[in-house]
Amino acid sequence: MTVWKATCILALLAACASVQSAAAQVPNPELELCRSTGLVALRERNPAIKDMTLDVECMTVAKANTKIEDTPIKTVVIGDAFLEKGKQDTRRTFLCLIGEKGKVLLTFFTDK
Repeated sequence: MTVWKATCILALLAACASVQSAAAQVPNPELELCRSTGLVALRERNPAIKDMTLDVECMTVAKANTKIEDTPIKTVVIGDAFLEKGKQDTRRTFLCLIGEKGKVLLTFFTDK
């Protein structure tokens, strides 16, 4: 194998690795949709909440084909969320239901 071929192979592998790591950093659109909608709902009830982060590694995003009465449910998101109040974080279980056309139907947080 020539030096040129070896260099090309290494460059190709490096490019693939950078694309793969960049793709791993792109957040799941359903998670971001649920996070942003949930944060708005939380702030309406408690303006002291500064931010909310989701434990992305522990979140479950499940495709669904079900209904609640006549309302289609397309995606169910469940996992842990951390609510930031000042310098204190509170861990809560988080549930989000997404319907047709990506509409968030419900965001729910357990109490402490």
